Amino acid sequence: MTNGADPSYAVVIPTLGRPSLSVTLAALAGAGAPAPERVVLVDDRPLTDCGPLDVAVPPALRDRITVVAGCGNGPAAARNTGWRSVAQEWVAFLDDDTVPGPTWAADLAADLAACGPRTGGSQGTIVVPLPDHRRPTDWERSTAGLERSLWITADMAYRRAVLEQVGGFDERFRRAFREDADLALRVVDAGWDLARGARTTLHPVRPADRWVSLRQQAGNADDVLMNRLHGRRWWHRAGAARGRLPRHLAVTGCLVGAAAAALGRRPRACLALTGLWLAGSAEFALARIAPGPRLADEVTTMLLTSAAIPPAAGYHWAVGLLRHRRAAPWRPVPEDGHRSADPDGGGRPVPAHH
Repeated sequence: MTNGADPSYAVVIPTLGRPSLSVTLAALAGAGAPAPERVVLVDDRPLTDCGPLDVAVPPALRDRITVVAGCGNGPAAARNTGWRSVAQEWVAFLDDDTVPGPTWAADLAADLAACGPRTGGSQGTIVVPLPDHRRPTDWERSTAGLERSLWITADMAYRRAVLEQVGGFDERFRRAFREDADLALRVVDAGWDLARGARTTLHPVRPADRWVSLRQQAGNADDVLMNRLHGRRWWHRAGAARGRLPRHLAVTGCLVGAAAAALGRRPRACLALTGLWLAGSAEFALARIAPGPRLADEVTTMLLTSAAIPPAAGYHWAVGLLRHRRAAPWRPVPEDGHRSADPDGGGRPVPAHH
């Protein structure tokens, strides 16, 4: 347990049962004092996978670790389940593929002790180890972007009272994407400051298959929700990259137009639009290949996915427009925590209008 001079904190780790969870817990157990008063593992595997978690719990954590069910509802809902199950003043969120540093606990305690009365959260420093014998791949560069991201819950601590005030994470974010930026923007809108701490956590690059960048395009639907909640200036406020969605839509438009021209027996238009589609796809592929290791397998992956990503991005963007068409702007919550009932349920924050 912590002594009287140390802030009271719990650690919440959503997990899909990855083997890396054992590494995370071992690092947490070896991160020194003060140890967390509670460690909550939120088992967010689908309900069809209901076996016990295959994880090695270090002896130092066995008397304070709890496993709760997340029911496969996504990391935002899992974190809500976790923080609502504890009573400590601070809740530190970690991912199940992170490695807290050897002095993480003492550094976290110092970070939290340094927080003023209007500081609602403290962000850790994320370090992504990259190969030193070659240039990083596209997936490795994407993961390394976490080092520059603001407020990511790979290592982020919030006052429990702040989480209560703003309603926690918005459970409409079903992927590990944008749910952290959304929460942080709502915390700032509610009048709290967010600080950057001195603690360090490693975030190794997870193994991934060839199509991981294609699956990431589902995040375009989450960006639509962010636009609805926070307006189009949220990109600047959150320090987020705008991405290539306008270009992807233009390239996809050329592809669709070429197909329509072919069906309409307009060969010149079909040829011109096909050329524009090929040029756009080639530019995208070259932009991804140039900073990489240029190995045969990586180049093949970039060529294949660069052709598939623009229509995938457009599809998920359109899905987001449809799914979140009724989402209303976020309304800051008074410090007394009073909110009107959410008719949609789910424990998500209440928007301004329904």
